[in-house]
Amino acid sequence: MGNKRVMIPASEVDLTAVKYIPENIQAPHLTGFWFKLFLKLAEAPGIGSLIINHLKNENKIDEKLKYTVIPEGPMYKPEFPPQEPEPAVVSLEEDAKPEDRVELALKCLPEYDPASNWSGDSTASFRYWKIRDYAYAYRSKFTTPSMVAERFISAIEEFNNKNPTSPLLISFDPDEVRKQAAASTQRFEQGNPLSILDGIFMAIKDDIDCYPHPSKGATTWMHEVRGVKMDAVSVSRLRSCGAIFVGKANMHEMGLGTTGNNANYGTTRNPHDPDRYTGGSSSGPAAIVASGLCSAALGTDGGGSIRIPSSLCGVVGLKSTYGRTSMNGSLCDDGTVAIIGPIATTVEDTILVYAAILGSSPADRIHLRPSLPCVPNFSSEESLQSVESLHLGIYTEWFNDVFSTDISDKCENVLSQLSEKHGCKTVEIVIPELHEMRIAHIVSIGSEALCALTPDCEDGIGERLTYDTRTNLAFFRSFTAADYVAAQRLRRRLMYFHMEIFKKVDIIVTPTTGMTAPRIPPSALKVGETNLQVSGNLMRFIITANLLGLPAVTVPVGYDKQGLPIGMQLIGRPWCEASILRLAATIEETCAEPKKKPLQYYDILKGN
Repeated sequence: MGNKRVMIPASEVDLTAVKYIPENIQAPHLTGFWFKLFLKLAEAPGIGSLIINHLKNENKIDEKLKYTVIPEGPMYKPEFPPQEPEPAVVSLEEDAKPEDRVELALKCLPEYDPASNWSGDSTASFRYWKIRDYAYAYRSKFTTPSMVAERFISAIEEFNNKNPTSPLLISFDPDEVRKQAAASTQRFEQGNPLSILDGIFMAIKDDIDCYPHPSKGATTWMHEVRGVKMDAVSVSRLRSCGAIFVGKANMHEMGLGTTGNNANYGTTRNPHDPDRYTGGSSSGPAAIVASGLCSAALGTDGGGSIRIPSSLCGVVGLKSTYGRTSMNGSLCDDGTVAIIGPIATTVEDTILVYAAILGSSPADRIHLRPSLPCVPNFSSEESLQSVESLHLGIYTEWFNDVFSTDISDKCENVLSQLSEKHGCKTVEIVIPELHEMRIAHIVSIGSEALCALTPDCEDGIGERLTYDTRTNLAFFRSFTAADYVAAQRLRRRLMYFHMEIFKKVDIIVTPTTGMTAPRIPPSALKVGETNLQVSGNLMRFIITANLLGLPAVTVPVGYDKQGLPIGMQLIGRPWCEASILRLAATIEETCAEPKKKPLQYYDILKGN
């Protein structure tokens, strides 16, 4: 009985005694021949389970799950206590037409005059075109969606001919893009665009259905076993607003990776430095937005898959509350940690896309009882006061546990500006059991991914998955039903700790990632790689929002000494997207550094 650990109930934990223990992941970094050999052994009967059990022991996984008595009952899906209403917001009806919600959100945005930017000085510091700039250019007949479409198509063709390859889209049909653009152009000629999103170019991650494209999840075979007959709910909502879909964006296969490495189609490269990863798994969506080719994209986020690449590519990424947006029509529609969300270059554009796609599925409404979705009303008097009254929670030792102090320094600088210019108060918090949280998350997402993939993999198709996906699945197969239940007991404990923290603070603030964009080892391009140290650095601050279903946004705040983007993450109370979006907009406007033009950037609006 020497192995047994007994936890005391979460409500009795003495927070003054909690010690922060930096993560120390024990696992080999492998590429090329050695990676292939490792996988062969890991999948072999007998020796495979010895290898995986050794890795689990080194990382104390069984100790925290199998041999621990956890007093809380399991929480199989996030459950949230009722929340106080947010100040200075406008409510959006879940059942309203998406274009009506977008119109309401548009009215809440700050004053902005696109004309000044259109005719302004082109030598001014770099900025991305906003959705409102496109709408102005179309209405003023300076350009048309069809003209922009031609620029987009030629840019993608140029991109696809690059050496080394760096594919942004897995499925791309120029004629389909032209057809959508022609319809949008006609609506502008007749003076009746569907919404501010009409004629706006968007990419859809390859695990979200966008008819007529196949959804492969960046595998070589998923489309053979799962056809696409219609758009995912989130895509159909954008389509009714007039958005133009450019195709299916590249991603880490089946979303099971943090770098964006893809040996099937080629690895998307970071627009700020093509020798580095974009981050994953929404690698294509983040890169296509950062390089100016699309105003926005949809990604999925089950373990940071929107926020990691958005941070590494210097754009905004929103993971809303679990259940806030319908997952129907996506490959990860039955998990308990993932959500579909927008990636855009500005907070304002993120809000417009979010307003279009939100709306829980009927099943989630019964279980989760979501409060009304809201967006920040920047035009109200209270808006500034609501920023000034914010209490921001910082767990300093965790906040500073980064690969390079450039990251923590930049984020701390933003915090001090928030307190000086806006009067936000910083409150020191303690978050217990972060190691347990990582384990509970990996068991949850791993078991759910395995459950979804196993029926197909039993037919031998599994051998067509990439080496790193197969390595992950071999690891996930070692989890038992008892491990899964223990992970859900931990979820309830961790939810208790966080709901207590949110009694004292409004938003928890962290760096988004513990490192900036990692280098791509040339040997990893052909067969992929396994590097759990890099994954640990990229995911360090991410998984709270996934395991507990909390809303979180990453906003760019500057660059490290190598010129690579740094993101700051804001984690909010359940259903309180408006609060984190308002603070993100404040950071973007008053605290972030001027933007640097990415090395790979296309101006498809003006065609310069």
